[in-house]
Amino acid sequence: MLPWKRLFRPLAALLLTTAVAVVPAAGAAQAAAPSGAHPLQQSQASASGWNDYSCKPSAAHPRPVVLVHGTFANSVDNWLALAPYLEDRGYCVFSLDYGKLPGVPLFYGLGPIADSAGQLSTFVDKVLAATGSAEVDIVGHSQGGMMPRYYLKFLGGAAKVNALVGIAPDNHGTTLNGLTNLLPYFPGAEDLLSSATPGLADQVAGSAFLTKLNTGGDTVPGVHYTVIATKYDEVVTPYSSQFLSGSDVHNVLLQNLCVLDLSEHVLIGLTDRIAFHEVANALDPAHATPTTCASAFS
Repeated sequence: MLPWKRLFRPLAALLLTTAVAVVPAAGAAQAAAPSGAHPLQQSQASASGWNDYSCKPSAAHPRPVVLVHGTFANSVDNWLALAPYLEDRGYCVFSLDYGKLPGVPLFYGLGPIADSAGQLSTFVDKVLAATGSAEVDIVGHSQGGMMPRYYLKFLGGAAKVNALVGIAPDNHGTTLNGLTNLLPYFPGAEDLLSSATPGLADQVAGSAFLTKLNTGGDTVPGVHYTVIATKYDEVVTPYSSQFLSGSDVHNVLLQNLCVLDLSEHVLIGLTDRIAFHEVANALDPAHATPTTCASAFS
């Protein structure tokens, strides 16, 4: 007799991964490019989506959501699935570009992370002023899930942020599966990385930036923290380094919710509706529902 269970599991995983990647595509066209976006970005989205500064938060969802993209990403492409997902659930949604290097279009998150946190601070103030809200919730992918912690800890952000949700955040840096450990063996490599792309250098495990960020504890009082990670992450390694320690922290491993979810570092933030369901739970814990493999179709 054929081992049907062994055959079924990889088939089910393949089907689920396909669903996670394909289902959001229908809603992506509803997304709106922020003002000032590159024309190529504008063509990806309609004019009636997020970054609508006339949006007023509802009683059900009283805080606007600020989306913070990852390294090499931007305020549109990173959120073509998650932004409409949250909009459909009644949230006012906003996103920003940060960390721009001179002469580098479309790709952001490359500048010094402390400077990027200052740009986030300015953007949050703009969103609060437009919406009349006292606080925002922040959802970030990769660097975008880690960088806001600098804003919370050193730039007064804790008074303006209710919750920070990090999707595959490099909270304690990354070794890139050990590759960063080789930098000292190549003379000048570290200096070149720091001068050319300081935002990348800041994310190497053990960097001066990360040492400052994590000294004295991972969290600050008054903010609810959620981390959503995947064990298949090939960028932020080891994946367990993404998790935070603190009294108000919820660390989630995606495969504990759905063992069939094969998302890696990029897909967990771009298309994974199982991860998105956990984001929605973190934003509205009073109405949270169990996250399962079926969440890929919700």
